[in-house]
Amino acid sequence: MELYTLIENTSSRQDIKAEHGLSLYLETGNCHILFDTGQSGAFADNARKMDIDLTTIDICIISHGHYDHGGGIRRFLSENTTAPVYINEYGFQPCFSGTEKYIGLDQELLQTDRIILVPGNMHLSKKITLCTMPDISEPVHSQTDNRLYTVYNGSLIPDSFRHEQYLLIQENTKRILLSGCAHKGIINIMEYFKPDIMIGGFHFMKTPLNKAGIWNIQQAAKKLCSYHTQFYTGHCTGTEHFKLLQEIMGNSIHYLSGGTHISV
Repeated sequence: MELYTLIENTSSRQDIKAEHGLSLYLETGNCHILFDTGQSGAFADNARKMDIDLTTIDICIISHGHYDHGGGIRRFLSENTTAPVYINEYGFQPCFSGTEKYIGLDQELLQTDRIILVPGNMHLSKKITLCTMPDISEPVHSQTDNRLYTVYNGSLIPDSFRHEQYLLIQENTKRILLSGCAHKGIINIMEYFKPDIMIGGFHFMKTPLNKAGIWNIQQAAKKLCSYHTQFYTGHCTGTEHFKLLQEIMGNSIHYLSGGTHISV
């Protein structure tokens, strides 16, 4: 499988824009996939500079209902006039950071006939599946941001991230899992899916790098090592947090910076 990082918080090239967000382009078998669209249309500008033709994309998948992963949907729809966009059925629920800052998707997109709302798990082909995982009332090893909320019955409540979905690809003998932010906890996700390759953000960047925070990151790194998985991460993992992980995980973890291309 070929993996291109169209946009991420950092950039490996001067001509590639960076923003707080994530967008990945995948070539697997005979399928071209866009996984997330960043927070703006910059992913499309970067794709052009990386010689990637967005009109050839067969499907677009949005990992969850936050602006930094689905903010570029409208730009994608204008660049590619045929590919469906798969979003979890709860993906348009109102999402907030704190009590006032809206961080959800553009509600007007619900009127677009190319948006497909996914009710749980869905097989897109024999080797490509969209997956969810059970709600976790008390996530173990979760480093998610406790300031993230959604609306239920007219009231703001802590987000359970039921709008989060994962892309599972069977490539030869390998099970490859993609997650946008691992809001349900990267170790919870690893325990549930146990993939050979894990790609996406780990959402450690909000963990304070004090003594307790560093200890938590180190413990997570030790646990992640036990899965014998190759990890490719970035975005909400945090660059300093990645360095702490790599000190323990070594060559089993790699950083996905904007403009990079790897074969997995």
